[in-house]
Amino acid sequence: MRMALDLRPEAQRDLADVPRAERDRLRERLEPIAADPYGSHPGAKRPRGTSGFSVRQGDWRAIYRITGTGDSFVIRVRHRREVYR
Repeated sequence: MRMALDLRPEAQRDLADVPRAERDRLRERLEPIAADPYGSHPGAKRPRGTSGFSVRQGDWRAIYRITGTGDSFVIRVRHRREVYR
């Protein structure tokens, strides 16, 4: 069963700043998470001090959370030097 991957408005604005090639690869990394949010995903990590997860693509990071219903919400997409501030 496919779960929803929702981009928060902030994440949609952030994606506009990401170069097209990196944006497409980042979306490819997020799609399997939406399909199986509780599965094992290489590259998905839980950063210290946060309640969400992160996925990296090059110098870009997507921060997301999984709800109790299994839906995934992308909170932010930022450059690695800015994302955890």
